[in-house]
Amino acid sequence: MRFPHISSENLAGERFDLPGDFEGQLNLCLIAFHRWHQPLINSWIPLAGQLEEEHPGFCYYEFPVIRRLNVLYRGFIDMGMRAGIPDATARHKTITLYTDKAAFKRPLEIEDEEEIHLRLVDPQGVVHWATAGALTREAAESLEATVERLLAGGER
Repeated sequence: MRFPHISSENLAGERFDLPGDFEGQLNLCLIAFHRWHQPLINSWIPLAGQLEEEHPGFCYYEFPVIRRLNVLYRGFIDMGMRAGIPDATARHKTITLYTDKAAFKRPLEIEDEEEIHLRLVDPQGVVHWATAGALTREAAESLEATVERLLAGGER
């Protein structure tokens, strides 16, 4: 599995050419395809924030994935999301991807859009951990163990 090359802006207006512009050695990508996925994404945010505080090489991002739209529609959607996310940190961490969804999902081995998908990615795009759905204790423990192993000088 690999994170595909894609360029987009976060809700703070900063440009990202991914995966190279990921800010961490390990980056948790919280990928959503529907507005109703937000509570599922939110279930992961406290753990992601905790891992970011505990491990300087760890970052997380939210990726709403939307089909390609013209500039007018994209601006309208981004403006609505900015209004709904007043927190500057959350705006920095939210990168809306307007893309060919099938082409985005293929290298990440995402087969459906009914669940949220999480991928732990390095700046070269290599996926080191993957799951789908709301936070569970088992998934949290698996993610924490993977982050600790990889950032403690283990395999990369």
